[in-house]
Amino acid sequence: MKILFLSYYFEPDLSAGSFRATALTNALNSSLGANDDVDLITTQPNRYHSFDSSALQEERKGSINIYRVKLPSHKNGFLDQALTFRHYAKFVSEVTKGKEYDIVVGTSSRLMTAVLASRMARKLKAKLYLDIRDIFVDTIGDVFPRYITAWAIPVFNALEKYAINPSQKVNLVSEGFKPYFEAKYPNLPFSYYTNGIDDAFISHDWQSNTHEATEIKTVLYAGNMGDGQGLHRIIPQLAQQLNGEYKFKLIGDGGKRSKLEEKLRTTGVSNVELVAPVKRAQLLDEYEKADILFLHLNDVSAFKKVLPSKIFEYGATGKPILAGVSGYAAEFLTKNVDNSAVFSPCNSEQAMIACRSLSNERVNRLGFIERFSRQSICKKMASDIVKLARE
Repeated sequence: MKILFLSYYFEPDLSAGSFRATALTNALNSSLGANDDVDLITTQPNRYHSFDSSALQEERKGSINIYRVKLPSHKNGFLDQALTFRHYAKFVSEVTKGKEYDIVVGTSSRLMTAVLASRMARKLKAKLYLDIRDIFVDTIGDVFPRYITAWAIPVFNALEKYAINPSQKVNLVSEGFKPYFEAKYPNLPFSYYTNGIDDAFISHDWQSNTHEATEIKTVLYAGNMGDGQGLHRIIPQLAQQLNGEYKFKLIGDGGKRSKLEEKLRTTGVSNVELVAPVKRAQLLDEYEKADILFLHLNDVSAFKKVLPSKIFEYGATGKPILAGVSGYAAEFLTKNVDNSAVFSPCNSEQAMIACRSLSNERVNRLGFIERFSRQSICKKMASDIVKLARE
């Protein structure tokens, strides 16, 4: 059996897509027979232009052949992303030339990896398994201005159908996506394997807390700083309101970081520290030092359906979680994560009240960790992929 696996992000890159693809290929590696093989085609780390980490262009890990292409320099702008993805698509064609595959697997958030996986499955006459991590058509309708969405939505709607329709199986990372996809594609089989908690967070001893309590508490955010997170619309106001009680440490990069920096300057906020992306080992230390872990999604209708992967990392620590989310993510946190406080996105007054309501005590979330172990979730996904490939 031969599997083609497409993921735009992969280790050692820092992104939800990278962590998911890495865990899933590890699970596949454990599920394959001696004569089975996976070609994983991805990119050199590129999620953040400020994070520089290189990896081998080609390597083999067990049954997994990894091929990485170096992309042109970019800063995550819309045009930049289109040009670099074209570079990636050309590389996929080069690596797969003259090869045969039983199944093509694509994990995709911004739709185009799913479109490419569908194109390759057609070209190779192979089965198709898609792992969908976002509703791109839904998102652009809420994020971009009317003069763009007027032409973009019909185009991307057609691309979505091109990607989804030939699939033999589609996994959706959030059950919040269920109404959208089941209404549009009623005859397709869907599964709902969420993001999960990586082993690094499960094996870490969060109970041996060496962090000394201080009068001013640290609120930590680690991740992307784009329009989707909307940090520029909440942090300056919230930090100002909580000055003297809390300080904020934000680790990461993204398209709206400069906007956030500008707003912090113009409002004279002094209790916010911005730090460049760090590797995961260092990130564990930063989580350990924090008093509260912060999560925020912009006030956009499409984001009511998503389930951020950050929830699983944060949940594993046992630390208090302050989350500006709505819809499915808010329901998930309220139901599954003790000592989490939810507020309406971009509402600094609610956020201030929610922050002060949190208990400073670390809680035991063992049940949550057992249920949402990434290894366990990916093992089930890998089993589905192998079963479909052998049918």
